[in-house]
Amino acid sequence: MCGIVGYIGEKQAAPILLDGLSKLEYRGYDSAGIAVFDGEAIHMTKSTGRLKVLEDLTHGGALLYGTAGIGHTRWATHGEPTDANAHPQINKDGSIAVVHNGIIENYIKLKKKLEKKGYEFRSQTDTEVIAHMLDYYYTGDPIETIAKIMHRMEGSYALGIMFQDHPGEIYAVRKDSPLIVAESDQGNFMASDAPAILKYTRKVYFIENEEIVRLGRDSLNFYNIDEEELTKEPTMIEWDIKAAEKGGYDHFMLKEIYEQPKAVSDTLIPRLKDKDIIIDELGMTDEEIKRIRKIYIIACGSAYHTGVTAKYVFEGLARIPVEVDLASEFRYRNPIFEPDTFAIIVSQSGETADSLAALREAKAHHIKTLGIVNVVGSSIAREADNVMYTWAGPEIAVATTKAYSTQLIAQYLLALKFAKVRETIDETTFSSMIDSLKQLPEQISFLLSHKENVQKFANRYLASDHVFFIGRGIDYAISLEGSLKLKEISYIHSEAYAAGELKHGTISLIEDGRLVVAVLTQPDLYKKTISNILEVKTRGAFVMAVTTVGNTQVEKVADYCIYIPETNPYFTNSLAVIPLQLFGYDVALGKGLDVDKPRNLAKSVTVE
Repeated sequence: MCGIVGYIGEKQAAPILLDGLSKLEYRGYDSAGIAVFDGEAIHMTKSTGRLKVLEDLTHGGALLYGTAGIGHTRWATHGEPTDANAHPQINKDGSIAVVHNGIIENYIKLKKKLEKKGYEFRSQTDTEVIAHMLDYYYTGDPIETIAKIMHRMEGSYALGIMFQDHPGEIYAVRKDSPLIVAESDQGNFMASDAPAILKYTRKVYFIENEEIVRLGRDSLNFYNIDEEELTKEPTMIEWDIKAAEKGGYDHFMLKEIYEQPKAVSDTLIPRLKDKDIIIDELGMTDEEIKRIRKIYIIACGSAYHTGVTAKYVFEGLARIPVEVDLASEFRYRNPIFEPDTFAIIVSQSGETADSLAALREAKAHHIKTLGIVNVVGSSIAREADNVMYTWAGPEIAVATTKAYSTQLIAQYLLALKFAKVRETIDETTFSSMIDSLKQLPEQISFLLSHKENVQKFANRYLASDHVFFIGRGIDYAISLEGSLKLKEISYIHSEAYAAGELKHGTISLIEDGRLVVAVLTQPDLYKKTISNILEVKTRGAFVMAVTTVGNTQVEKVADYCIYIPETNPYFTNSLAVIPLQLFGYDVALGKGLDVDKPRNLAKSVTVE
């Protein structure tokens, strides 16, 4: 959710903090603020609204002097978006400043205790409780004080802290919310995510749960909650800094849509060797693969939708029962873990709170786990038994595109690998499917080169208030993602339905002029879905069909057709999703909306 950044070094801190926050605004944009130490006191500026407001208030940071500071961009949880609720939050005399990502679950209890001690609260946030607790327990030793409050706080948090009487230091603290620190010859940094610091350094340290870091101008000291000093090794971030910039595109989302051929290729090709699939990071022998009796695929949002597709692929090819679970439900439903079960946790950020909790639940029951993640060194990557990186590069737009496409590829590869090992497909079929996978990047590029076909249609439906997506089998899985893309960036009510369920209530929502997007990529289901199109057409719907080349029958019933290249039916999601991504983008753009930063959403959901 929220993004935090900190800097201490030789340069003026405020411009660096603002630059870092601009790379983290995808994590939340209800408000923003920075606090800088000028050698005598902590000075703070914060405001409701996008980061641009804060930049204007500070003249790009020029009005705040000092070489140490912390900053925050907020996704509101406790307290509505107001100046008072914006971070940083401070203690009663302004000598301690705090920025926070996460939720303090017992903050009401802590707040009541502090109020009895005479503390007055100016905000509705749980973060202000942290600032006053630091004040109440302050001994003059920041590490000791921070450890004391950590023992008393329940929930998740990543913190950046400044103490006025320790001007040469800032502090970073983590529990269940992502945080990194980094060092350079220009000073040291902390941040929620790597894009904030890539401009300055690639040498980062991943902070583990319940660790504290003291950042000096030229030093980093690590401690556990017992105040014992730790030794940590750095990681070099390989991402190209240009990957976190727009590169001439109007929006990050459009850039990331166009990066999909490369991202898919980068995830796919290194794992294809000598006409075989080699996934070294799987960490399983052939015998272990053969023993698997059940697979859980656990994820949230778009990642969950990739799992819905993967269920069809795994079960169809490898003949293993697959259960796809929303992580937010899985962690609370007391799932049944049987022997020889395999859990796959899918997350772009690797920090999704519910997915991380589900991973820990599986590990607690001694279930072998695999994380499919994009962000190197993320919590899921570190805690899963093994990790399969998607290598999509930084994804800045809140609505995922290239990460979704690479997650599909990772699961295709796993399913094919399992099918070959378990001998549920023959060599000819296996080889043919490998060839189909290799063609996907070029086929995606082809679809992107004809984006005007989608744009023309999208412009006709800018004023829609309801849109329905229908499909069967894998086409239903595609519909789920197409619907989500539209609703999250255009704010149009959109729902996806299994086409065969229309008659069980849903068709009552169809009326004259209602837009229905029908997905037909599965040859065995063409006729069934065409019948469903006729059902909605009879009731006045206008139908846009997304189908494969050669399925000319659909032209007789649909009002508008978009064709995707022919591929193996198990892989059609990778192609059909492209026009649906473009449709959502074009509708949102036509409505004049902020495509990259849709309201009420954030990129990485690190709280419940």
